[in-house]
Amino acid sequence: QGGGSAVIDMENMDDTSGSSFEDMGEMHQRMKEEEEEEAEGEAGAGEEEDGEFLGMKGLRGQLGRQVADQMWQVGKRQASRAFSLYANIDILRPYFDVEPVQVRARLLESMIPVKMINFPQKIAGELYGPLMLVFTLVAILLHGMKTSDTIIREGTLMGTAIGTCFGYWLGVSSFMYFLAYLCNAQITMVQMLSLLGYGLFGHCITLFVTYNIHFHSLFYIFWLVVGGLSTLRMVAVLVSRTVGHTQRLILCGTLAALHMLFLLYLHFAYHKVVEGILDTLEGPNMPPFQRVARDIPVVSNAVLNTTAKAIALTL
Repeated sequence: QGGGSAVIDMENMDDTSGSSFEDMGEMHQRMKEEEEEEAEGEAGAGEEEDGEFLGMKGLRGQLGRQVADQMWQVGKRQASRAFSLYANIDILRPYFDVEPVQVRARLLESMIPVKMINFPQKIAGELYGPLMLVFTLVAILLHGMKTSDTIIREGTLMGTAIGTCFGYWLGVSSFMYFLAYLCNAQITMVQMLSLLGYGLFGHCITLFVTYNIHFHSLFYIFWLVVGGLSTLRMVAVLVSRTVGHTQRLILCGTLAALHMLFLLYLHFAYHKVVEGILDTLEGPNMPPFQRVARDIPVVSNAVLNTTAKAIALTL
């Protein structure tokens, strides 16, 4: 019996020792699994944090792109609106929408002074006729440069003529509009441009006739009659639109003086001034290059004769 109980105890010990080893293995495996689960959890949490960070960063980038696109669209609309405002031809169309019959009638009216100055006279608010008259005056000035004794170098003088005519038209119109504003005259800038532009019709007639018929007495007659009529027309229109004797005197006297003196300048001083400018920029007039026959020196003749005699004796 004692031996049997010993055997049973050994078997129990072996069973308990085996179960304890198995328990230790299971515990170790469970610990590994728990560590792996914790590592996976930490990795998942890190990925979630990275995803949240990247998501916020992407959201900020998307908002920035949307703001930039919106600002670009707003700037593009403003630029296109400004460009269409200045480049749209419909804005200028009313100022050039005129019939040739109306232009002809206004040209004739520009030479006839008005009699009624008690109420404001009507002024055509179009720029087609004045613009054509300015270009006509440019062509007449070029024609006068060619028919006169002025020497034309380096091409035509179209740039000088265009600058003179357009400078007078735009510059004097702006100055008279400013003076009319100070004198409380009822006139707009477009009306002033139209009035002064049609007033150049008398200048065109006077210069065209006197450039082809060179008589100073004829010029003075045209200057007083034709230029005076166109000036009186403008003066009468301004008088009808201005209140006050002093204001009328200042405004109309300034316009009449500038208009009549400009015609004198174009006839007498324009060619000389342009020629002086050309002399200043390009130097004085140089005579053209000419080929001059040179005389053969006496020594050369002697050498040629000696050579000819030597050749003759040899032959």
